[in-house]
Amino acid sequence: MAHCERASKPLLQCLRNTYSRGIAGAQLQTRAFQSTASVREPEAETTNQPFHKAPDPSLVTSPRLERRLLRQGTAPIGSRRRRAALQDSANIPFEQLPYQCFQEARKVLLADREEKLKEIETMRQRLARQESLSVEEAGGEKAKKSRVTAMQLHLERLKILADINDPLVKRNFEDGEGDMSKPIYRFLADRKWREYRRKILVQRITQMKVIPDVLPHCDPVVDTRMYFGKRQVQAGEFVEARASTSAPKLDIQIFEGGEKLVTIAIVDPDIPNVEANSFDYKTHFLAVNVPISATSTKVDLSKLLEDSQVVLPWLPPVAQKGSPYHRLSVFIMEQKNSRPLNFEAIKAKETSRDVTLRTLQASYHLKAIGAHLFRTQWDDTTLEVMKEIGFNGANVELRRARVEPLPYKRRNPSSFR
Repeated sequence: MAHCERASKPLLQCLRNTYSRGIAGAQLQTRAFQSTASVREPEAETTNQPFHKAPDPSLVTSPRLERRLLRQGTAPIGSRRRRAALQDSANIPFEQLPYQCFQEARKVLLADREEKLKEIETMRQRLARQESLSVEEAGGEKAKKSRVTAMQLHLERLKILADINDPLVKRNFEDGEGDMSKPIYRFLADRKWREYRRKILVQRITQMKVIPDVLPHCDPVVDTRMYFGKRQVQAGEFVEARASTSAPKLDIQIFEGGEKLVTIAIVDPDIPNVEANSFDYKTHFLAVNVPISATSTKVDLSKLLEDSQVVLPWLPPVAQKGSPYHRLSVFIMEQKNSRPLNFEAIKAKETSRDVTLRTLQASYHLKAIGAHLFRTQWDDTTLEVMKEIGFNGANVELRRARVEPLPYKRRNPSSFR
């Protein structure tokens, strides 16, 4: 009997665990926090293709399948951890998740949001009363403007606090479905950009001495991305001469409401000057009165208006053989009070590409709010591009001048003999 009990003991333990796990799962499935019946969305029609041939962007977890989706132009939705959790979860709407702690927390968040909405309405009424006051009643134009500006900033802050803890807002932002016309999504996008991408940009423009070689100071507050064709160029990346023959496309994301008028300039500070043994500046592109906003971010430099925006058209950058790499600096500069500049006067005055960006910034009261950078060097396609644009000195190879050593550093100086 002892041997039989010893042999059957593991089997009994397995049966007990299976029975208890099944009872707990049944209780979990039958228990519902809400009194109403759970609404289940209709299941999608199953396709004949297997998952590895047609992966779902909201469920894919394999890095190989993620790369395949990216090559097809479709980005995976959300984080990989969330996609893995959705594979084994029931298809329940996000707001109706049957978890008591989650629903109780949502009640607290909704109550806090109601309080913030009341504060927003009160602040709007105070702001309207302040704006309706005359200059004499407000104590002067400067005091009135200061109070109105402070109230507007506080109102935008309350709008952010009203939605910052909403799970649906965070999910929409993580899925890339945020509406940039709303302050909360602009705030979240700005915070995410400053966590990593802005640090990389500041590191590149400072380590490569773009600041202060081109401009003495630049504090980027807008996210600038550059594309040559369909290829995105990272800050400081090398671009072949053939790929840069056409003007690039920019994606300028601002994190403030309203529209801004900016000036876009692309400057090369590394043009060799053999006679002076130094380097000169050359402006490869200059455009003014370019409108950008939080919802309208795409700027194609080749499609800007030549009669009202483009001052200097695109000039493909090239580097002579033997010269060091060239730094092509892209600067987004806000025009004063976002007012349009006199294009005809600027077009008539700025005819030379040798003008420095410091002079342009001081002459037209511009403020640098965004930057980007790419580099070019001699490659297999540079000579062909030089001939196409009529570059003077395409067949010239630059070589370093031989520096004579000092007498005490020579191998056999005459004084030692």
